[in-house]
Amino acid sequence: MNMPLPQSPVRIGALLPLSRPGWVEAGHHLLAGLELAAADSSTPLELLVRDTAADPAKAAAAVDELANLGVAALVGEYHSVVARSIAARADALALPFLCSSAVLDTLTEQPTDWVARIAPAQSHSWQVYADFLLAAGHRRIAVAAQPTVYWSSGIRVLRDYLTPRGGTLIEVDIAEVCDALVDNEATVLLLLVGTPEPAVPIVKAVRADPRLTDILIGAPAGQPEFAEWAELLGSDGTAIPFLSYLPDQLTPLGTRVEAKLRERLGVTPSFVAFEGYDTIAVLAEALRSHGSGRKTIAEAWPHVSVEGTRGHIRFSREPGISVWQWTWPPVQVVDRDPADPSQLRVLYSASAASATSATSPTSPTPRS
Repeated sequence: MNMPLPQSPVRIGALLPLSRPGWVEAGHHLLAGLELAAADSSTPLELLVRDTAADPAKAAAAVDELANLGVAALVGEYHSVVARSIAARADALALPFLCSSAVLDTLTEQPTDWVARIAPAQSHSWQVYADFLLAAGHRRIAVAAQPTVYWSSGIRVLRDYLTPRGGTLIEVDIAEVCDALVDNEATVLLLLVGTPEPAVPIVKAVRADPRLTDILIGAPAGQPEFAEWAELLGSDGTAIPFLSYLPDQLTPLGTRVEAKLRERLGVTPSFVAFEGYDTIAVLAEALRSHGSGRKTIAEAWPHVSVEGTRGHIRFSREPGISVWQWTWPPVQVVDRDPADPSQLRVLYSASAASATSATSPTSPTPRS
């Protein structure tokens, strides 16, 4: 069904990290995508933007404020722990939330019809990363992790997937990373930590240790995606594979949007910017087809069918995932090119995860 377009703008609450300790650059890219899509939408939208600063309590308070201001739905957020707080509060208030970029499987403790997600679930994307490591011949994989729900969930996904396939996951102390890598004969160090602290000092220490010249450093959560990483680490920050949620080729819409995002941001847009655009594209379709009532927006999730910037978007229910989920966004493993740290190379794609790899880890292809 098609609903008449509202005469006045529909208010949408946008939550994202715009100050420390949040990943601020991710927040700016996400906001650029949200704002561009809102400007492109035939449904008039007004974004009420709130900074979560990677703080779950601050985010929950913002949800209450936005609900009182009469928003029809919530969008955004990059940090999984914060998105959990938003989702829980939105569910309690019967307020639709379309999560843009957080991947934790259990955004809510119980299944809910009020929350849907654009980003892939961690159990899906991190298994792709594990496939990449196995295809490259790595079996002894060390993890330096901070004690949060998100990092702990990542460790569990990796261990459950790697162990039956001959891999060994070794947790090491952040303060003693270099010695632990040598003692455990690890060939990979995965950084399950925040950035720039302590990720940047760990990378510098490993790169400076002559015992560890052959160690692969990995960052599945995407710390090297943003320009700040290259600015802080230079050549030390290259050849560190991370997850990116872009396809091998953007849709025609994605190609047009990329040019506009590049102009807005002044840099190559990250996958997070495309997640932001796709979020509003989906929400605008839900508003067009089901109207601007909170209940009708939530009812639209299983019926939405939208051509996004990175593929066709539909939502379904997946085992172990408590929200409506796009199954599945594209997943790549990429890194920064040692020859030019400003450029990214595609190392592996989920589309060929059943084969050895989509692109050989030793023969990466550039991604502009």
